[in-house]
Amino acid sequence: MEKVPMLAEGYEQITAELKVLRAERPKVVDAIEEARAHGDLSENAEYHAAKERQGQIEAQIADLEDRVSRAQIIDPTSLSGDRIVFGATVTMLDEDDKPVRYQIVGQTEADAKRGRISYNSPLGKALIGKKVGEDVEVTVPSGEKFYLVEKIEFI
Repeated sequence: MEKVPMLAEGYEQITAELKVLRAERPKVVDAIEEARAHGDLSENAEYHAAKERQGQIEAQIADLEDRVSRAQIIDPTSLSGDRIVFGATVTMLDEDDKPVRYQIVGQTEADAKRGRISYNSPLGKALIGKKVGEDVEVTVPSGEKFYLVEKIEFI
């Protein structure tokens, strides 16, 4: 079983989402029971909608429980070294010598607007293992991008 690396923040987010979904379960069951009481199920939109929502909730719960069971929580402050690894915060210079800063995180925590990219993203994959001073070339939908690794931090 493959471990899923994530920061403590991402783990807390998943467990909170799981708690919300588990709390919604009984409400959906009640909605199904209420819709059943209305009679003919073949033309009962409320019943079908509640059953569909129940299926969605169960699928989401199964997915989140799987991730939680395989979670490998990584604390970036406990890491060190001269290579980029999961949890590292990387400052790079783009093609115009503008600084760009990203933290390498898990898939569920990724948010490019907040400066967090997944280790599975094209840029994340290209960065893993690089050192300060190394060039990074990555193919993205808009074409080729080039960066120079300027600083690696574990914060």
